[in-house]
Amino acid sequence: MLMKIVLEYLKFFIKSANQYGVHSPFIYDLTIKSLRKKIDINLWDSFSEIRRQLLQNNTTLKVTDYGSGSKVFKSNKRKVSKITRVAGISIKKAKSLILLISYFKPKNVLEIGTSLGLGTSAIKIGNKNAKITTLEGCPETSKIAYNLFKKNNFKNIDIITGNFNTTLSEITKNNEFDFIYFDGNHNKKATLNYFDTCLPTATNNSVWVFDDIYWSPEMKEAWSEIKNHPRVTVSVDIFYYGIIFFRKEQVKEHFKIRV
Repeated sequence: MLMKIVLEYLKFFIKSANQYGVHSPFIYDLTIKSLRKKIDINLWDSFSEIRRQLLQNNTTLKVTDYGSGSKVFKSNKRKVSKITRVAGISIKKAKSLILLISYFKPKNVLEIGTSLGLGTSAIKIGNKNAKITTLEGCPETSKIAYNLFKKNNFKNIDIITGNFNTTLSEITKNNEFDFIYFDGNHNKKATLNYFDTCLPTATNNSVWVFDDIYWSPEMKEAWSEIKNHPRVTVSVDIFYYGIIFFRKEQVKEHFKIRV
């Protein structure tokens, strides 16, 4: 599995560009002012403290997994500390997520896949004024996330627990989101279903981020369909995230950016 990811990254690296190979002013600014910007030390210290709290939590959970399963865990009984260490949002992803949120400053955020709340915390740290709705399938991980937010005095975070097939369609009714973070189910059918369900909420300024677009051949296919959708005008592939925009003033373009 590791070798496949390495080969995928090598192919990505060959085709990708840095800011100097980007001719779109919008994407150039995004690259230098967000994706390749050095993160504020205070924001990173805040995130590191949240991660430390989870790494020191040795509670054992019985995890309910509605997604494509884990490539690491063989049992549904898992320690919070180990989930954080091997399956939580990585350092690189967390930095990029904080930088994206800090740059766009979305007011209304939807996260599909709370897990222990580490990604949610990155979003809140990136913009403390954001209202976040986060969906989680597993009641036990949802409780850990709730306690994490309470302990760190994070306000305006609403956790909705249950199967995404039900909760997502409910939360997207008559709602608009500035930013959606898709991190809930790493298979093609589910990802495309979430995309279609969320599509009515998109505005001209919406930013959507898809996690692990190279997770599997299925996820690569899902990403290809998403970025080529008629409503999507611009896509940015940074390997571990795929980012899409709906800006009608932009010509349709796809970018691969090294960060």
